[in-house]
Order: sequence, then C-alpha cells, then structure tokens
Amino acid sequence: MEIKDLTRAEEQIMQVLWQLEKAFVKEVIDMLPEPKPAYNTVSTIIRILEVKGFIGHEAFGKAHQYYPLISREDYKRHATEKLLGNYFENSVESMFSFFVKEEKLDLSDIDEIMKMINKVKNRPR
Repeated sequence: MEIKDLTRAEEQIMQVLWQLEKAFVKEVIDMLPEPKPAYNTVSTIIRILEVKGFIGHEAFGKAHQYYPLISREDYKRHATEKLLGNYFENSVESMFSFFVKEEKLDLSDIDEIMKMINKVKNRPR
C-alpha cells in the first residue's frame, strides 16, 4: 500500500492519535497546543485522514473513536525516504554532510552515530 503525504495539520493530528492509540475528537483536541482549533476543524481533518487511509473508527452511537491504521514507524520510513530522495539524491552521506554543515549535530550525536556504525560493521555476515 502506498502511503500518502500528510499536511502539517494532518500530521499534528496523527501524532496525537499515535500517542493515544484510540481517541474521540474531543480527546484529540485536548492534546493539541493552545490556541485549540475548533471541534469542526479537527473533525474535518480526521475525516480526511480516514479517506486517505491513515485512520479507522469504531462507532459508539453517534460518537466515533478513531485509531491509526498506519504506524508511526511506517510513516517515519515514508517521510525519511521522501526527504532523502527529494533533497539528498538518495544519499545518506549527503544528508549527514548537510546536518554537519548546518551544525545540527554536536559531538555526542556524532559519537552515537559512530557507535551505531561500529555495531553494524561488527555484525557477523
């Protein structure tokens, strides 16, 4: 199944649903930062997410409880592949170099990355 891109507002709602796992619209709104969006706004975004295949719902009378159909990990993988392909010619080295040049990594970040690299290097083949 192809994962679609999310708008910033849709992604904000998904972050809440991934955190809560199941929620009614009011519970989603309660988790959003101030100023809180209108109930109808959140409800509309949730319906769009449902059409896009990101969430499902369980009906309780007229109320609906929503839950993610796509995991945070699957969307993270999709977003990272898109970022890598669109901005770094599918080169992790190019992306890493960008973060180093932009000073987005400090020495402890680089140390952690080196530990991960060494772990991969030392894996039995």
